[in-house]
Amino acid sequence: MNENWGQLLFPYQQAAKEWKVKLRGMRKEFQVRGEHSPIEFVTSRIKSIPSIEEKMQRRHITADRLTEDMEDLCGLRIMCPFLDDVSDVVQLLRRRNDVEIVSERDYVNNEKESGYRSYHIVFRYPLQLLDGEREILVEIQVRTLAMNFWATLEHSLNYKHPGEFPEDVHKRLQAASETAFKLDEEMSQIHHELSTSEAQQNQANKGEK
Repeated sequence: MNENWGQLLFPYQQAAKEWKVKLRGMRKEFQVRGEHSPIEFVTSRIKSIPSIEEKMQRRHITADRLTEDMEDLCGLRIMCPFLDDVSDVVQLLRRRNDVEIVSERDYVNNEKESGYRSYHIVFRYPLQLLDGEREILVEIQVRTLAMNFWATLEHSLNYKHPGEFPEDVHKRLQAASETAFKLDEEMSQIHHELSTSEAQQNQANKGEK
């Protein structure tokens, strides 16, 4: 199968490029309208070949089932400024007619045992190729900047120190995740209060005219 990796992964690389354009276009539209954008920035990655092979072995995925059973060959990540923005982005994706959502996993309100938080959406995307349309699976992770900070560093620690963390380290990582989530809640509350106050002031100014 090795000689076919380039051909197999090309559609996923193309889908990642197309979706980065779509998502950045959504952010730009909010900005043009003078509205708060729930999308801060977008990144993408195509799963590396060693990671694919390791997951195939761990999950007992056969080559003929790879594109159906491995949902994260193409992964996009949407970073949101505030906690409420996560659900807003999810609603935006649900309303689109160019995708068919396959599954959703809410790790924001139901965090993993490790402390990981993010909202995962897997959808089928009709990609236009030279020989016609092909539907592929794409995974989008929606998270706040604070969630991404924790997840990035936790992933780095796992990479540099493979194996199970000691129990005390595990608990400290969970506590750090909870601290990040409380920060998200506080910043979102401040944002809501300021937005409400500004809207009330604008309404009052209109009434004076």
